[in-house]
Amino acid sequence: MGLFSKFIAKIKGENSFSTADWQELESELLASDIGPTLTLELLEAARKVKSDNAEMALIQTLTSHLSEKSRAPITKADGITVVMVVGVNGTGKTTSVAKLAGRIKKSGALVVVAAGDTFRAAAVEQLQTWGSRIGVQVISGKANGDPASVAFDGAKRAAEMSADYLIIDTAGRLHNKSDLMNELEKVKRVVEKVSPVDEVLLTIDATTGQNGMVQAKIFSQSVQVTGIILTKLDGSARGGIALAIESELDIPIKWVGTGESESDFSPFNSEEYIKGLLS
Repeated sequence: MGLFSKFIAKIKGENSFSTADWQELESELLASDIGPTLTLELLEAARKVKSDNAEMALIQTLTSHLSEKSRAPITKADGITVVMVVGVNGTGKTTSVAKLAGRIKKSGALVVVAAGDTFRAAAVEQLQTWGSRIGVQVISGKANGDPASVAFDGAKRAAEMSADYLIIDTAGRLHNKSDLMNELEKVKRVVEKVSPVDEVLLTIDATTGQNGMVQAKIFSQSVQVTGIILTKLDGSARGGIALAIESELDIPIKWVGTGESESDFSPFNSEEYIKGLLS
């Protein structure tokens, strides 16, 4: 990332900041997926920065645009903690379900996964493979079957096992947006006959740019999204979409995926993220 690194290096020095420099900074910000509105706000703040406190001033400005909501996973003290993972196909949703399940299991909790993306055969097979690898039971159904039925079976199995967590993968693509949102609402409604849904995590691909903001808006209007899993935040992603989503929608990013392996999944660290924008 390092969107402001050249800016800080120059403003700390003796050189003046030319019109061309400001234009370069603006172009970099826009290319980073922060979006035009936030870009203008950050440029205005940057113009007021003095050389003796350039880095600290920008840290404060950037931090002020992050959500102040808790990034901690929602966990029930008693009973099953039910987590729905939603998002469009291609955002790393199913992989994130598996990685989250693996991480929770390592903490000593008993986890059940429901393979609710029944319209994509590869998603079910992927979760079954992951389940065998990490030692987590995966509940699945027939191909193109009712996702809500699979989720319900998962909830019943989790209750029978006295599991600590049920993580539900969901469909990412149906005939149209309305169908998808209705399906997600149905899954939530059916599962809550057994146990309330405690957390809804939305997967956003960091490389999709402002399309990620569009997805976040659509899903948050239809289901109560409690947190975001930002995937593919590696060298190819500028990462500005994280700041844009938190600034505009006030949805905290809770998890970050940076690769394909189980270890490439960790809690979102806002301080490290801001430092990454500056260094």
